[in-house]
Amino acid sequence: MNNRLIIIGVVILAALYVFFSSIYVVNEREQAIVMRFGQITDVRTEPGIYFKIPTDFVDTVQVIEDRLLRYDIANMRVQVSGNAFYQVDAFLTYRISDPRLFRERATGQLSVAEARIGASLDAALRQVYGLREFSAALSDQRGQMMAETRDLIRPDLANLGIDVVDVRILRTDLDADVSATTFERMRAERLAEAALLRARGQEQAQSLRAIADRQAVEIVAAATRDAEIIRGTGDAERNRLFAAAYGQDQEFFEFYRSMESYRNALVNTGTTMILSPDSEFFRYFGSNGELPAANTNLAPPIQPTAAPITQQPTDEPALDGLGIEETTVPSITLEDGSELTPTQGTEIPVPAEEPAAAPAQ
Repeated sequence: MNNRLIIIGVVILAALYVFFSSIYVVNEREQAIVMRFGQITDVRTEPGIYFKIPTDFVDTVQVIEDRLLRYDIANMRVQVSGNAFYQVDAFLTYRISDPRLFRERATGQLSVAEARIGASLDAALRQVYGLREFSAALSDQRGQMMAETRDLIRPDLANLGIDVVDVRILRTDLDADVSATTFERMRAERLAEAALLRARGQEQAQSLRAIADRQAVEIVAAATRDAEIIRGTGDAERNRLFAAAYGQDQEFFEFYRSMESYRNALVNTGTTMILSPDSEFFRYFGSNGELPAANTNLAPPIQPTAAPITQQPTDEPALDGLGIEETTVPSITLEDGSELTPTQGTEIPVPAEEPAAAPAQ
């Protein structure tokens, strides 16, 4: 009885082993290759439950990925046209499209396939970057570069049964040496531009300063000229009035001038004068306070008229009537097209007007 149970148990275990070793499951993310004594007999790409010869001595099954796979490459140093270098990060997405060819060419191992993928991606990126100038990878040519890299890799990896879906460039940075050189070049360009703007500003400042100095000299000269003309005209008018007054009443004029002399000479200045009482200076001191008799034979009054202020005529262009030539104000044009013009802060004084005529007496 016990032997029979043991035999039944062994038979059941053997049947279970044969059953489970004769089936295999392929899910939706996998593909399966069935091999008999190392030779490929079948390829299963659809998900489901399949049967094979029991045990793994005759038929063996190798599972192959059916998902999109990714291969990354980082800190790759590539050279562009002009002997400059970039640091590049990129990745590639692929799918195993032919499991039979993948088994025959890459033994069905992803490690073997990725070694080939890495070499192909490296060579393709170097070729694409090497055909372009330094700034191409940072411009709108980036998409075209990725498409060219993908097209270069596809034929090579198709021999492994791999279909390249896409190639993407994640990062393109300047190499450390190139970055330092580029920074120094940009710094030198900015310094040169700043020096140019500073020189142009100094040139404009000197021009404006020269114009302002010339205008100041001309304004002062014009004002001095007008002042001298007015002063001379005033002196002439004063002398004319004195002469008219003297002509009307000589005695009163002499009395008035004597009083003015007393007031100006005898002020409280501490000055001591010793003069003879009979001197002409004290002529009116001996009158006992009596005023001289009024002159009844007066000359007719003379109406004072102001002497006109005359200026020398000139044919030169003038600014505000002061003989200052108009000057084109310099300006500075910046890189953005805007212009800087100096402010006009010099105010020209108004020319002196002719004095009003004195009222008639």
